[in-house]
Amino acid sequence: MSQKQHKLSLPAQMVIGLVLGIIVGSISTPDFTAAYLQPFGQLFITLIRMVVVPLVLATIIAGAAGIHDLSKLGRVATKTLIYYFLTTGLAVLIGLIVANLLEPGAGVNLSTEGLKAKEVTAPNLIQTLLNIVPLNPVDALAKGNMLQVIFFAVVFGFALSSLGEAGKPLLKVFELIGDVMIRVTNMVMMYAPIGVFGLMAFTVSKHGINVLLPLGKLILVMTIATALHIIICYLPLVRGVIGMPLSRFVKGVFAPWLIAFTTCSSAAALPTNLQSVRRLGASKSVASFSIPLGNTINMDGTAIYMGVAAVFAAEVYGIPLSLADQLTIMLMGLLASIGTAGVPGAGLIMISIVFTQVHIPLEAIALIAGIDRALDMVRTSTNVLGDATGALLVSRLEGDLNTEPFEEENSELRTGTETFE
Repeated sequence: MSQKQHKLSLPAQMVIGLVLGIIVGSISTPDFTAAYLQPFGQLFITLIRMVVVPLVLATIIAGAAGIHDLSKLGRVATKTLIYYFLTTGLAVLIGLIVANLLEPGAGVNLSTEGLKAKEVTAPNLIQTLLNIVPLNPVDALAKGNMLQVIFFAVVFGFALSSLGEAGKPLLKVFELIGDVMIRVTNMVMMYAPIGVFGLMAFTVSKHGINVLLPLGKLILVMTIATALHIIICYLPLVRGVIGMPLSRFVKGVFAPWLIAFTTCSSAAALPTNLQSVRRLGASKSVASFSIPLGNTINMDGTAIYMGVAAVFAAEVYGIPLSLADQLTIMLMGLLASIGTAGVPGAGLIMISIVFTQVHIPLEAIALIAGIDRALDMVRTSTNVLGDATGALLVSRLEGDLNTEPFEEENSELRTGTETFE
């Protein structure tokens, strides 16, 4: 008993891995960390992604089949999407305001000679929406196309629900598959501290502090903007609407936030985020729907990045941004969440589209690319916080919060967040 009480929780172990990674990376060469430490981090990301598709498929099918009232799923979907669009619009606005006030590109004299960025074309919105419907569900599962997987899972779940009593055995199968994948996730998370150590050691040794210093103000402005978005948007919703103590929320979502921060991958944080919001009281049906969907289309951190990066690049090149230009950036931030969903390198595509619209040279993208890892850590971890807040908010609005206690699979395989209760 005493041994269990003194055992470090998983988040604490991950923080230790993070700190050790920074220390080792700062005294190691990029070649050494790439050869011997980065593979540990890559293995962690691969293990997490191995879990994502079957977990999402099973939980969404079970969740949709468990909502016998079609109108309820419609309400959940509507409230979730409204939350996504409102918070994304606010995120772009905050990014623009903070960037205009602090002027991250003012006085920065960095040469862009020889820098080139590949011009990309905005994906057609209509075609993107049509592509949500999978031509072959098995192919969508194999490729990890999450929007197509979600669409198929919701349709399959409703069809299964319509079978009534006859479909109960198959529903039980998918519920069991979801439980098994949660158990697998917990097993994978035992490796997380080592994975975080490897990723941070490689990142620090490769980029180093010397790369960050010339564009340190841009990183600072991005960090301030995301912090303000969390303070202005998420925390009031958590305390005022959801009715949850801030300390409990922060501690409860720390594990998925840290995974997103260190891996720069929302997908890597998805399984842990799903468990965290369930542990905090989100209903199974709402969490199973909103977390995978938000993981794909809810990009508050990226929206902030678009506003800050656009103002920074315009100031570096001495290009004034009119009110119309900044309204264009806001509009693009709202539309790009769905317009670029499922597209690899969505952040690059989104910001290059904005630069083209407001006549900023695309070479600025190559200029920012040197510190993109640091910016990506901030924006991806913010995206994950937005997903978690949305799941809890919709559960509260539906009257489902804290109605379905989350049952821990195995005390030895928990992610460690139960120590925050």
